[in-house]
Amino acid sequence: MRPGIVPAALDGARYSGGMNHRETPADAADPAAPGLDGLTALQLRDALAAGQVSAVAVTRHFLAVAERRNPELGAFITLYPEAALQRAEDLDQRFADVGATGSLHGLPLAFKDLVDVAGMRTSFGSRVTAQAPEATEDDPLAAALHVAGALSTGKTTVPEFGLPCHSENLISAPARNPLDPERTAGGSTGGGAAAVAAGMLPFAPGSDGGGSVRIPAAACGLVGLKPGRGTVPTDQQDDSVRNLTVSGPLARNAADAALLYDAMLGGPGGEGRSLPRAIEAAPGQLRIGYSTASPFSPDLDITLARPAVDALTAAAAALGRDGHEVVEADLSYAPGYHRDFRTVWTSALTRVPLPDGAEPLLGPLSAHFLELARGYSEDHLATSVGRLTDWAADARRQLAAHDVVLTPVLAFAPPAIGTFTALPPAEDYELQCRFTPYTSMVNVMGLPAISVPVLRDADGFSWSVQAIGRPGTEGPLLALAARMEQLLAD
Repeated sequence: MRPGIVPAALDGARYSGGMNHRETPADAADPAAPGLDGLTALQLRDALAAGQVSAVAVTRHFLAVAERRNPELGAFITLYPEAALQRAEDLDQRFADVGATGSLHGLPLAFKDLVDVAGMRTSFGSRVTAQAPEATEDDPLAAALHVAGALSTGKTTVPEFGLPCHSENLISAPARNPLDPERTAGGSTGGGAAAVAAGMLPFAPGSDGGGSVRIPAAACGLVGLKPGRGTVPTDQQDDSVRNLTVSGPLARNAADAALLYDAMLGGPGGEGRSLPRAIEAAPGQLRIGYSTASPFSPDLDITLARPAVDALTAAAAALGRDGHEVVEADLSYAPGYHRDFRTVWTSALTRVPLPDGAEPLLGPLSAHFLELARGYSEDHLATSVGRLTDWAADARRQLAAHDVVLTPVLAFAPPAIGTFTALPPAEDYELQCRFTPYTSMVNVMGLPAISVPVLRDADGFSWSVQAIGRPGTEGPLLALAARMEQLLAD
């Protein structure tokens, strides 16, 4: 692969639109709770648990920010302020009766519109399901975080069925990047990332099947953790390359991400095994490799923008000065990844229970994927799964020579809104692969990885690195991210 400078992304047509309101807008932020803007999620949680601020005041604050900023950014498909405030009142009453309840007591969050939350519609970003009835019960992940004391304020914007690495669909405004609203916030957890980066939420749970937590985190300057396959109890536990999607947190810093991640793990007390490590920010001495090799090359021309290379260089240098052994990783990926990943990725659409007559309502990319998937024979799919399984085993063997492997996250700056969707579907998909040439491979390998902001360029864009760990190292990766925050702040 050849690092270089990419040409400026094509300008996309600006889509102006706001959220779809179903309930009364929130009241103004509570004047009795000033200064909430400057608090981290962990500080807010501690203030809530100590009774220094009410869940109602915190919820009103974040709803007020969302009411102000969402029309520009399209982070939420729908806000549910009345339901959120009722939940906050209930939590405040429980606090008065029995004290703090759950590790996230009173903290607002929002699930992407792929996850069922009782009383909210799940549209999957699609015209096919845009008028689906409201869910009657929580998805297991939503239930776990609600048990931990969180409350849901709405549903965040996703692309149709969560397939692309941007967050544009045909039923709502696109999720725009708070660093430059003309550009994408990434995807498919782009709405959640935009909401966190713009201060509409303290943090957000996401899902990642090919980079859908790490890509928007990098695009918006956040920390985003992709756990290893089957680590979060509410995720599918099938250890197969066809099981690509896991749940993970997006947050403004590593400690906040650890707080949410531990709640996703569940268990008594909720503090789990990650937050203390992130607070201590002491990952131990590590053998760290760095690489710009991508499995999409040479099938696709992978060209890195200069800041992507600069961020990788800066991160490696800072960790080397911190006493870690940092070396260039000698990685040589087996051929065929682009072909086999596309087969496995698109085949997932055949498992979506589409109603009769749904095809004409699909967007162009989903329709293209469905056409491809329906053309695969069982033998073709089985062969691709087998080859991708062998590819993953070989790649994991190579990465195992290091405790952590660093790569870029994005190859170039987030494109303008409309850049991807203006292309024919096959070209759209290839541009997405060239934009994000390092993320999907980690899902195929089933390893944990974290996106960490490193630098801002002259235009104000954030550039991140991806740290890929060994199985079961989510806690150490969060500690490493916290240590990198310290090193890069100096």
